[in-house]
Order: sequence, then C-alpha cells, then structure tokens
Amino acid sequence: MKILSFINDFLWNFPLLFLLMGTHLFFTLKLRIPQRNIKKALLFSITPEKKNMPGSSKNLSAFGALATTLAATLGTGNIIGVSTAVALGGPGAVFWCWLTGILGMATSYAECYLSVLYREKNQEGLYVGGPMYVLKNGLHCRGLARFYALCTVCAAFGVGCTTQANSLAQTASSTWGLSPHLVGIAAAFATGLVILGGVRSIGNICMKIVPVLGILYIGSCFVLLFLNRDVLASSILVILEHALMPRAVLGGITGYSLKQAARYGIARGLFTNEAGIGTSSIPAAASGTNSPSRQSYVSMTAVFWDTVVMCLLSGLVIIANMLKYPESLAGVNESGLADAAFSYLPFGGNQFLSLALSAFAVTTLIGWSYFGEKAFAFLWGDKNTNVYKLLYIVMIYIGAVIPLDLVWECTDFINAIMIFPNVLALFILQNKIRQD
Repeated sequence: MKILSFINDFLWNFPLLFLLMGTHLFFTLKLRIPQRNIKKALLFSITPEKKNMPGSSKNLSAFGALATTLAATLGTGNIIGVSTAVALGGPGAVFWCWLTGILGMATSYAECYLSVLYREKNQEGLYVGGPMYVLKNGLHCRGLARFYALCTVCAAFGVGCTTQANSLAQTASSTWGLSPHLVGIAAAFATGLVILGGVRSIGNICMKIVPVLGILYIGSCFVLLFLNRDVLASSILVILEHALMPRAVLGGITGYSLKQAARYGIARGLFTNEAGIGTSSIPAAASGTNSPSRQSYVSMTAVFWDTVVMCLLSGLVIIANMLKYPESLAGVNESGLADAAFSYLPFGGNQFLSLALSAFAVTTLIGWSYFGEKAFAFLWGDKNTNVYKLLYIVMIYIGAVIPLDLVWECTDFINAIMIFPNVLALFILQNKIRQD
C-alpha cells in the first residue's frame, strides 16, 4: 500500500498531468482545433449515417457507441469527483477541470480515429478495436498491445467493477439502510442480464438509460442554479479568480494555491473523461460507420457532455451553495460538498442525489464490462469471453462487500501506466489522423 501510494502520488501529481495536458494541447493545435466543430459533432451523434459499412446492423450505431462510452465515464467522478476537487483545490479547480474537457476533446478525436482506422472483424463479423489494435496493427508491436489489453482487463475489474459496486453499496446502505450483500446480488443480477446479451444488448440499454440519467441530472443542476441565481454571477467570478489567483476563505474553508487548484482540477477532469487513457475508443471502433472522422466527432462529444457540461454544472452548483449557504458546510467532509448543495433541491434533495449516484454506478458497471470484454477477447479469443463475463458478475458482488483501499491504489496505478503506450501510439501515428 505504501509503495503504491507513493508511486501514484508521484505520477498523478504532475508528471502525468503535464503529459496529458501537453498531449491535449498538441492535438488541439495539430488537428486545427477540432473543438470548433462541436455543433457538427453533436448533430452527427443524432443523425444516422447514410453510407454505413456492409453488415453494420450487427454493430453498434454511432449513437450506441457514444452512449456506451458515456455509460462508462459518467458517474461518481462528475459528482463526488468534482466535490473532492473543490474541497482539496478550491473553487479554481472547477475551471481547470473544465479546461481538461475543452482540450481533451482533441485527444479523444485522435484516439477514436486511430481505433476505427486500425480495427478488425472478429469471428462473428463484428468490428473490434481500441488502443490494443492500434498498437498491434499501427505500430506492429504485439507485446505492447497485449500489455495494454491486460491492463484494460485489470482496470475493468477495478475501476469499472469493484469500486463502482462498492460505491453503489455504500450509497444504498447510508441512504436507505440496505445490506451491502443484498445490493451486491441485485447489481450483479441486473448487470449480468445486460452484458450476457452481447454488444447490441449493452448498446441498446445504454442508449435508453444514459440520456435519461443525463437529462435528469442536468435538469436538477439547472433547478439549483435557478434557485441560487442571485449568486450565480458571483460564483462564476469566484471560480475564475481562484483559478489564476487563489486566495483564502470561502465558507470557512482554508485558502489554496494555484498548484493545488490546477493539480486537483486537472486530475479530476482527466479521471472522469479518460481522454488519454484510450479506453473510450473501444466502443467507437465497434460502430458500423464508414468514416473514421465522423465517428471520431461523435465520440468526441462524450468528453464534451462528461466534463465540459456535467462537471461544470456540478462545480457551479457546489460553489453557488458555498456562497449562499456557508453554514451548510459545517462538518462536511471532502465528498460532502455535493450532498450539502443538493440538500436544497425542492424534490427529494439527497434522496435524488443518491438515486443518481446509484444509477450512474450501474451504467458504469455495464459500460466498463464491454471495455474489459474486448480486451479479454484480444488476449484469449472470443470463445472465452463468457468466462470473463461470469468473473465480472461475481466481482460485482465481491466489490460491494469488501474494503477497497488496495483496489483503488492498484486501479490508479494501472490507469497511469495505460497512458504511456496509448499516448506513444498517438504521437507516432499522428500523421494518419485526418478530418474529412
């Protein structure tokens, strides 16, 4: 634990933050600011492509690929992650988190483009891809490809499975008094029904659930911002001021440095949208699209919704509450700032937040199961994926009932080392990336 904690503190303090933010900025300039086409990208995500690849009906639609990505990335990071970023880095952390989303869209575009470009067809005639296929077919480095795939499987069992199941169990236990064993069994059963149905089942469920969850959460944030509209302008000003010139005192919380604001804001943004880690490009490669560029635009919007919109709204809600109701922060821990803000919601308050966190945890379980399945198939073949699915379902129950300190440390370390081969491939193959 001590060794892992030391390594993670070092890597996630500034080396990886500089590497990823540098990568985001490089591809933003290299690709001539693809973010300027966000309106086109949003339109692509809801408009069927006229000329798909033959047999594309077996694969995910462009929107299905986007929904599967959002299922895996939307979750506790958008709510609890932002809360801890503000608690540890101050109001300015919201700005830095938002900035990682703005710049990270370019890296997401690059990852997804290469994954569609170098994808393959499996034995069932379905498209499969991701950074492991980019490393294998683009860099012709099978060893590094297998290493990345193995890390993805481990991350799926960690951040995608046990940690989410544990968060779900803790939320259900503290809010409704439910037994972690009962929650673990229910989550394993519900998730198992979906993932055993295959890629189309996962895509269909994600397309139905994720938009509804996103709309409900965004709507609740707008309600709170409307109720606190008298301090909304001040909240925006405070975030901007603290982003570049941190100073003391907001609701009794101590002052912060620029280093703290940037460190925690960037880290939380990178953690929630996964741009640079590469896993979000796995469902992009499974779409039936005929155009790598078009699918890359669609998948790029996952970072927009995840970080540019939802993390920003969460941050604004928290800061507005800190300004208007500083007394609500008394005795609140790092992750409790969101609870304090949502307690003023007219309909259900904390009950609604607990429901949202629980629902997001379930969708993350479903989305990450797909990431791990494709990596598992890359290593051991499609015929063995049922073994992975059964292990994943069992791990959901185990994650709900065991302490997870070591799992979190291992997951942070695995996510860190996945970045290096993914970013290496992006830079070596940069000239293959186009905007059609």
